Amino acid sequence: MPNLAELPAPPNGKKGWPWTETLPIGLSPFPPESPWPKISIITPSLNQAAFLEQTIRSVLLQGYPDIEYIIIDGGSTDQSLPIIKKYEKWLAYWISEPDQGQSQAVNKGIQRAHGDILAWLNSDDYYLPGTLHVIAEQFLLHPQAGAWAGGGRQIDAETGKVLWERLPPLLGFEDILNWDRYYLPQPSCFLNRKLLGPRLFLNEQYHMQMDFDLWLRVSRDHVMLPIPKILSVNHRHGRAKTARTDLLYRALAEKWTICLEQAGPEATAIQIEKYLSADIALIQKFRSLTQNPMIKFFIYFIKRLSKKLFLRSET
Repeated sequence: MPNLAELPAPPNGKKGWPWTETLPIGLSPFPPESPWPKISIITPSLNQAAFLEQTIRSVLLQGYPDIEYIIIDGGSTDQSLPIIKKYEKWLAYWISEPDQGQSQAVNKGIQRAHGDILAWLNSDDYYLPGTLHVIAEQFLLHPQAGAWAGGGRQIDAETGKVLWERLPPLLGFEDILNWDRYYLPQPSCFLNRKLLGPRLFLNEQYHMQMDFDLWLRVSRDHVMLPIPKILSVNHRHGRAKTARTDLLYRALAEKWTICLEQAGPEATAIQIEKYLSADIALIQKFRSLTQNPMIKFFIYFIKRLSKKLFLRSET
């Protein structure tokens, strides 16, 4: 992997990590002769030129000796392709072509990946210094774990203000299923590719909660180890899927569908009854959304469905 001097100069005005700073004092690159595991990183992207270069540099400047970096672009029409081409000599593979969404893009990358450890890093997120060192050490200490998850930080994309920092909770199947308490920062999650094999692939019918589906599948049969350290940063901005109110109802529908598939109708009924009020309260913050007749019907339908499932679980 390159050092800071070998990379293209950062855009004007960009300072700090990963623009003008490299690994902090006390965290030096691993010697090349060390038997560190290969780590495959996949970045799915579509029209995220505003953040993409920061994402790329945060991977390349990890100082880690065995990175396989793959970028799957969905046919961007902004300045994403010139940015990718600036760094293509350090990429294992990249392509730009239309796809069916983020899940399919990640799966394309998984098909190309050869690492012992695998992760995907969205093009509006970035790693903090030393993240891959931490994960490699965890792999060597706990090679039978199915996944490792560190903490995450969210910042405002315009101001840079830190909005929150969260460390991962307990990561058993039941813990993740209780999604009101569960928060697993996806950019800080790394998967044991050697152990999981084809079970790593995302379910492409899900576009909002595919990571929730994957964590449940992994945690059912394997240990997921929490790491009490912030490993990544994601940007809060208007174009992010998680910030779009028009996609909020879809995220809820996917989450409940996944719960039904993974845990069955009885567990789903309990979960919906227990947490429905909190989810609806969240939706009701967005007046324009809740006044939509389709959304009103969706809320009514979910309430009726949960009552029927709950009654069925009691019989």
